Amino acid sequence: MSNSINTNVGAMVALASVRATQSALNSAAKQVQTGYRIADAADDASTFSVAQGIRGNLQAHQAVQGSLANGVGLGSVTQAALTGLSNLIGNMQAKLTQLADGSLNFNQQIIYFNDFYQITTQMQNFIDQANYNGTNLLSAGSVSKTFLSDVNAGTLTMASQSSVYGAFTAFATTAIIPASQAAAAIVSLTTFQQAVAIALGANAAETRTLKLQSNFVSSIVDATTTGLGAIVDADIGKASASVQALQVRQQLGIQSLAIANQQPSVLLGLFR
Repeated sequence: MSNSINTNVGAMVALASVRATQSALNSAAKQVQTGYRIADAADDASTFSVAQGIRGNLQAHQAVQGSLANGVGLGSVTQAALTGLSNLIGNMQAKLTQLADGSLNFNQQIIYFNDFYQITTQMQNFIDQANYNGTNLLSAGSVSKTFLSDVNAGTLTMASQSSVYGAFTAFATTAIIPASQAAAAIVSLTTFQQAVAIALGANAAETRTLKLQSNFVSSIVDATTTGLGAIVDADIGKASASVQALQVRQQLGIQSLAIANQQPSVLLGLFR
């Protein structure tokens, strides 16, 4: 190859190599910095577009997860209140049976009545405190709540159990003194007990369904996240090794460029 002071072919080749190395180094360093093999459309437009669609699906599933979590929370709080009421009903039955004993004198009746009042107050507290995120399914006039179950806007329903409040109110306002009225109150308590039992079973079934759906959606999110990672995530170990290798190659390329740039100076020897 002829020597020329106008065109330094060797330097051009070395410069092209340095540029290619710098481009590869920038790409590898970007992977290390971002953790992504495809961080934006500049890396791979079609793959990035597919990844963005998957990310949109993930966000939709995560919204469903949040809705289902609210449903499970409401169901669990309602379940706790109903279980507490069910447990207290057994104690209440004992008190009413004792009050129905016609052999009790008035003072003894008052003692049992105070006990009855305390249990009734606690029942009221259970109902009033069955509140989750501003919703109480046991309160008077409560309505059913719906929660997202899938990304296609499907829903699951948590039914109102306001009948429990109605049955409780009817029982709590029943007279229990004298003994004959206490015996009649047992009938009202039985109605309340049945309302609690029905609500307990229905709420438990609905809460279980919400939990199962929540677990299923979580599995979908995990699988989708794994698939997305396979598409866009970088192999950090490989990228880090590439950065080190490319840095060495870059230094060698710069040295080669320096050598090529010295080539024209050889022509000066022809004039000595």
